[in-house]
Amino acid sequence: MIITKSPLRISLGGGGTDLASYYSEHEGFLISAAIDKYVYITLNRNFVNELWLKYSKIEHVTSNGEIQHPIIREALNLLDLKSPAIEITSLADIPAGTGLGSSGSFTTALLKALHIYKGDIVSTRTLAEEACTVEIEKLGEHIGKQDQYIAAYGGLTCMTFRKDGYVWVEPLHISDEDLYNLEDNLAMFFTGYSHSASSILVDQDQKSRKKDSDMIQNLHDVKQMGYDSKKALEEGRLEDFADIMNVHWEHKKRRSGGMSNPQIDEWYEYALKNGALGGKLIGAGGGGFLMFYCRNKQQLRHAMKKAGLMEVRFRFDPQGTRVVV
Repeated sequence: MIITKSPLRISLGGGGTDLASYYSEHEGFLISAAIDKYVYITLNRNFVNELWLKYSKIEHVTSNGEIQHPIIREALNLLDLKSPAIEITSLADIPAGTGLGSSGSFTTALLKALHIYKGDIVSTRTLAEEACTVEIEKLGEHIGKQDQYIAAYGGLTCMTFRKDGYVWVEPLHISDEDLYNLEDNLAMFFTGYSHSASSILVDQDQKSRKKDSDMIQNLHDVKQMGYDSKKALEEGRLEDFADIMNVHWEHKKRRSGGMSNPQIDEWYEYALKNGALGGKLIGAGGGGFLMFYCRNKQQLRHAMKKAGLMEVRFRFDPQGTRVVV
C-alpha cells in the first residue's frame, strides 16, 4: 500500500496573478502558505484486472477511458499507466470547493502516489509542473499555478510567474519569532459556502485576455500588494501586513460580482469590530473561509462563534507533498 498526502494552502498576498492570461504579459507574484490540513491518497494493487476508485463516488472500471473522475483519468494517461489493476482512494481534512486549493493538493498527492507505484523518483518541480499539466493543459481549467506549486513545495513560499511560464520559487525569509506570531495571530472561519474556483476565475481570465484595463490595473495593484506583504512580513511588521490584507480584499471584490455577498460582507465587518485587524476571503472568492489577522484572537473567536461560524485551527506545513507509507 502507498499513502501520500498534500497540504492545503492559504494565500498571503498577490493571489490571482498566477493565471497565464495575466503573467504571460506582465509576470505574476504571490505569497502562499501550506497548512496542516491535507488531501490523502491511498493506492493499492488489485487482484482483479479492474480500476477501483473511491472518492465522493465509487467507480469500478476496466480502462482509463471509462473513468469519470477527470483528474484521475488524465493523471493515469500522463504517466502512461494503461488500465493498471489498482485501487485508489482519496480522503481530505477539509471539503473541496472551500478556497484552500484542494484540487491542486489532490492532483499532486495522486501523481506522487502513481510515481511511487511506477518506481520513479520525481522532483518537487516536476511534480508541480505535472499537476499543472493535468489541470490546466489537459482539462482546460481556468485556474492558476499557485495551488499545485504550494502543495508540492510546502512552507511559506514566494512565487514569481514569468512570462514564459516558468515559476521561480523561493522561501519567505521571515524570522522564527515572526513566523510563530503570524501563525498565532491568524484565524480562519468557515462561511458554509462552497464554490468552484474555475467558474469564478473564468471572468477574470476572459477579461485579462481581452486586455480589460480595469482588470489589468486591479491585478497590477494586487501584485504590488504581494510585494508589499513580502516586505512587511520579512521586516516583522505584521500589523502592516494586516492592513494590506484589508486593501487586498477590497481590490479582490472589485474583480467580480461573485467574489462576495452581503452575508460575507456583514461577517467581515463584524470581525473587524471584534478583534480582527485585517482579513480576506481565501481562494478565488464566493465562499469558503474568511481569514483574519487578529489583535485579540479570543474576542474574535467568541464573536464569530456567536455569529454561527466554525473556526478551523491550523499551523503551517513546511514540507509539501510527501509519502506517508
